[in-house]
Amino acid sequence: MTRIPVELAERSYEILIEPGALASAGDHLGPFVKNGRVFIVTDENVANHILPTLRASLDTGRIAHKEHILPAGESTKSWKMLEDLVESLLEEQIERSDILVALGGGVIGDLVGFAAAIIKRGCKFVQIPTSLLAQVDSSVGGKTAINSKAGKNLVGSFNQPEFVLIDPEVLNSLPDRELRAGYAEVLKYGLIDKPDFFEWCEQNGARVLGRDSNALVHAIAESVSAKARIVAADERELSGTRALLNLGHTFGHALEADTGYSARLVHGEAVAAGMALAFGYSQRRGHCPAADAGRVKAALQAVGLPFDLTSASVEATGQALVGHMMHDKKMQSGRLPFLLANGIGQTFLAPDVDLKDVVDFLDNCR
Repeated sequence: MTRIPVELAERSYEILIEPGALASAGDHLGPFVKNGRVFIVTDENVANHILPTLRASLDTGRIAHKEHILPAGESTKSWKMLEDLVESLLEEQIERSDILVALGGGVIGDLVGFAAAIIKRGCKFVQIPTSLLAQVDSSVGGKTAINSKAGKNLVGSFNQPEFVLIDPEVLNSLPDRELRAGYAEVLKYGLIDKPDFFEWCEQNGARVLGRDSNALVHAIAESVSAKARIVAADERELSGTRALLNLGHTFGHALEADTGYSARLVHGEAVAAGMALAFGYSQRRGHCPAADAGRVKAALQAVGLPFDLTSASVEATGQALVGHMMHDKKMQSGRLPFLLANGIGQTFLAPDVDLKDVVDFLDNCR
C-alpha cells in the first residue's frame, strides 16, 4: 500500500492507494467508527458494480452500516438532492460519532463532503473514489460543493475527509470514456510543475488507459502526491498556490456551461480542451513556445481527448463563452485571473488578462 500524507497540522490525513483495498475497507474504517455506524452514500451505477464489495467488507468487520443510493449524474449535485440526503440522514438519527462514506465519483464525493460539513455542524466522512478523476483530483483536498442555477460548484465549503481510500481495481468497471476524462486531470499535474511526469504520460498514456495496474498506480500516486503538496501549502486558496490546480478549468467550465453540464461534454473532457486553450492563449500572449502548446494538443489527441473547440463540439462565440466565465468563483473586482504557462511544467497565475482579448482568441479558435 502506498501512503501519501496531506499535511494540515491537526487535520492531517492519509491517502491510501492499493489495488484490491476495497475488500479490506472495513479494516481501514474500523478505527474511525469505534462504536458508531457507517452511512454509505453512492449512486445507482456504483451500487451495481462496487457497493457489494464494500458491503461484504463491513459485514466481515461487524460494522453497522446503512446505504443511500442516489441517481447518477451531475444533476445529483443540487439543492434538492442535498436536502433529501440531509433530511434522510437526520431521520435516521445520524450522530457525530458516525461516519459518512462517499463511494463514487466526483459528484458523490462533493455532495457527501458538503452534507458532512453541515449536518449537526460537522460529521466525519471518508472518500472512497471510484472514478479516475475522483481518485486523482476531487477526493483530495477538501473542496466540497453543489451546483446552482448561476453555475457549477458555487455553493459549498472546505471540508477535509478523515482519510481517502483509493483502489485502482475499481476502475475496471469504469467506462472507457470516463477513464479518459479522468486522465485529463493526470496530465494536468505534469503541466503545472512536473514536466518529467508529463513526459512519462506522453510515453505511457496508452498503458494507463489500457488499465495496466503498474501504470495506473504510478499515475495515481504521482497525481495525488502533487495535489497533496499543493493543498498543504495553500488549503483555502489564500496565497494563490492552490489556484494552480485550476489549470484548464476557467476555459473548461465555460465549455461545460455552454453544453449545459450534460453528457455532451463531461468534466474531464472540458478540462482537457481547456488546458489546450490555456496553452494556446499562452502562446498568443508570447509566454509559451509553440512547440509546447503543440505537445499538449498532441498528448490529448493521442488518447482521444478534446484538444480544441471543434473536438469538444462547442460552437459558441467567444463572447458567449466569456459570458459564462463571468460567473467564475475567482472573479475579483470585475477581473478574472487566468492560469497560463511559460511552457510545460511552468504554469502561473495571470491577473491582468483582458477579457476582450480572450473573446477574440476564442473567436479565432472557432
